Amino acid sequence: MLKPEFNDADSARPELLCYLVAIAAASYALTQEWRVDHVVECCRRWLAKNEVNMVWLDRVRIGQLALKIASQDLLEAGIAVRLSSVNALFTSEMELNEASTMVQRMMSLCQEAL
Repeated sequence: MLKPEFNDADSARPELLCYLVAIAAASYALTQEWRVDHVVECCRRWLAKNEVNMVWLDRVRIGQLALKIASQDLLEAGIAVRLSSVNALFTSEMELNEASTMVQRMMSLCQEAL
């Protein structure tokens, strides 16, 4: 797989990518649709909450990569996000549940992708 190029090394954040992958996979489990608009909005919220600036092109690239990982790579890696497992991905504050084995495996995939 060709690794995406980011304008700034800090833009290639595995935490953000993993969050977006989890959001995309959870959204798909709930709606059976790959929601680009949902990934875009969640990316904006994550960046604001974490006080991170990212140029628009890097936001597009990381969003595209998140959707690719969620729609193709998760299943290839044996990670199946089902309706019953969506709650385990996030804390009550809608942050990644780092104690979740599924999230840990997603993070590994994201780190490899970057």
